[in-house]
Amino acid sequence: MARTKQNPEFEIEVAGDPYVWRLQRRPQWSSDTAAWRGMAIAVRHKEGQREAVLEFPPGPQPRYGAPKLQPSQIAPELVAKAIASAIVAGWEPLSRGKTVAIVVDATGG
Repeated sequence: MARTKQNPEFEIEVAGDPYVWRLQRRPQWSSDTAAWRGMAIAVRHKEGQREAVLEFPPGPQPRYGAPKLQPSQIAPELVAKAIASAIVAGWEPLSRGKTVAIVVDATGG
């Protein structure tokens, strides 16, 4: 039986450039900081290598037994705005180097 990919990638176009993104982390409880952490998405230019991890603020905690956040539930407009904000913040998607972590607000700005 074939295994399905845990973190599927999605394509999106921002300012005429193709990007690929995936859900890096679902909203979850963090024992390190003893606080609730928001979701994070990993983004890279389709022809580039350098990734950016866009971290969103924690929203309200889900109710017990609520279904987990699925990548298909994330609005493409939110992802596009977050990518544009990362570029404005100094992320160079076609450069080489370490993964960059960028904190964005709840609207992706």
